Amino acid sequence: MADLKTEADILKKLGIVKLNPMQEEAKRAVLSESEILLLSPTGTGKTLAFLLPIIAKLNPDLRKIQALIIVPSRELAIQIEQVIREMGSGYKANAFYGGRSGSKDKFDLNHPPAILVGTPGRIASHIYRETFDLSEIKTLVLDEFDKSLEIGFDDEMIEILEALPAVETKILTSATYGVEIPDFVEFESPIEVNFLTEEKAQLEIKLLESPSRDKDETLIQALSHMGNQPGIIFCNYKETIAQVSDLLYKNRISHGCFHGGMEQRDRERALIQFRNGTHQLLVATDLASRGIDIPDLKFILHFQLPHRQEEFTHRNGRTARMHASGTAYVLKSKTEKWPDFIPIADPVSFTGKELPPPSKWKTLFISGGRKDKISKGDLAGLFFKQGKLGKDELGIIELKTDCAFVAVAANKVDDAIRLTNNTRLKKKKVRVSLI
Repeated sequence: MADLKTEADILKKLGIVKLNPMQEEAKRAVLSESEILLLSPTGTGKTLAFLLPIIAKLNPDLRKIQALIIVPSRELAIQIEQVIREMGSGYKANAFYGGRSGSKDKFDLNHPPAILVGTPGRIASHIYRETFDLSEIKTLVLDEFDKSLEIGFDDEMIEILEALPAVETKILTSATYGVEIPDFVEFESPIEVNFLTEEKAQLEIKLLESPSRDKDETLIQALSHMGNQPGIIFCNYKETIAQVSDLLYKNRISHGCFHGGMEQRDRERALIQFRNGTHQLLVATDLASRGIDIPDLKFILHFQLPHRQEEFTHRNGRTARMHASGTAYVLKSKTEKWPDFIPIADPVSFTGKELPPPSKWKTLFISGGRKDKISKGDLAGLFFKQGKLGKDELGIIELKTDCAFVAVAANKVDDAIRLTNNTRLKKKKVRVSLI
């Protein structure tokens, strides 16, 4: 195990000067109480709020799993694993989820992580097959637990809780007000850390009314007005996403897509391109409304009206985060009925004709990662020295276990590939290609 770090070390590594009030209160609760309900909007730092005290309570002499974090989606599992790695605490963490190779799980369990993050189905499967020791799991987190219940993981979560013999601390988190704690959690007198009311004033809701039923022209006018700003266009169905994507391609508007019908690899790459600015727009279903790692957004746009209050709330939670302002546009045709759960909004109209400019960035795939002892500094050096890029021509670098993704100025990408592909980085010959 690497040298263990203090909270001050971790915050310095993350570039955080001090915790926000929610994180401070959550930390105190997790360190002193056994049952915690943490309610806070998406994007306020709930993950760090419960990870810091969990890490403080770990026993460095144990070589067994001590904390189990259950999440509703693969994206959230990967995100939390990445946060733990970035904290550099010295403790091992792994994420197990559907679609991940079983051999990778088996390999990671040869040296059990102190913190295991996983989706209900994958963790319940491991427990059924008795593939890891449950005896030292003292802390259980059900992150976004209402979402896990909403998508039908009740039985798996019950199996998991019934199988854990030594849990001393249970933490439930949600971004939804008025959630009902299920009986199988067996909370007796939980401490509630509730910060859900703090950010409502930052969000502005506006109505875009389309004269035609298909909404296409109104959408393009709205995007022309917004310019090159990061935002999500929410649809209810993957078929609608395909239609909107075709419309954007015809208008040469760069974007990514994100829905449950896509392969996991393609969803991850869409998020990477969105985070690094290759795409400023993401066309998505409610799968993107929470539990994924994306930057602050200037706006979200409801291309299709959500069916329920919860969907509306979580979609809107992607903008106006962490005391920033944001706008939620509701795109409605004249014949559509206005849902009762959406507040009456002021109508706006746009007549802009100038489409958003092409993206400055393209994303490159590099066939080497952490397991090859490659660091972000190594990658930056490769593109600065061998790729002959200037500082403003190299963007965000995302380093994974077995690969990496690098944003490069679009007008330099061909030269960068030619100069760096099939070259050695550390001891590995790496392939560099456009995704």
